[in-house]
Amino acid sequence: AGLDQLLADPATDAEMRALAEAEHGELATRLADLDREVRLAMLPKDAADERSVILEIRAGTGGDEAALFAGDLLRMYERHAALHGWKLAVISASDGEMGGFKEVVTEISGAGVYGRLKFESGVHRVQRVPATESSGRIHTSAATVAVLPEAEEVDVQIADADLAYD
Repeated sequence: AGLDQLLADPATDAEMRALAEAEHGELATRLADLDREVRLAMLPKDAADERSVILEIRAGTGGDEAALFAGDLLRMYERHAALHGWKLAVISASDGEMGGFKEVVTEISGAGVYGRLKFESGVHRVQRVPATESSGRIHTSAATVAVLPEAEEVDVQIADADLAYD
């Protein structure tokens, strides 16, 4: 507020005005960053946020191009996992005819994986000229992404008296 008053005052000399404008810009970006941090801190915490995930990618509409897009999504998640120090392992995969995947199921393990990836679930869409297109037309393709937290391990003990043999 003090900087705004200083900038609005016509009696402010040029050197002071330049310093005030520079500081005002820095404070505006800092305020935006702090606002974002506060909003994130206000989000309710999910008990599963620290768990590893099962991530499934399925090619949707778009035929071979959708399978290529699903492959691109997998590579994107592989790189994202590597940047965060997570481990990604492919559990199962069904290859597309021209490359990519019809479906691929992976496990991503590490600290805070579900908290970071839970909002990735849904339909992802791309519009591009695919490698499979010879006449240069733009195609729209889609793939679905499902992100599920891994279940907690549960130690179940059954007493011998509770067992019945037939």
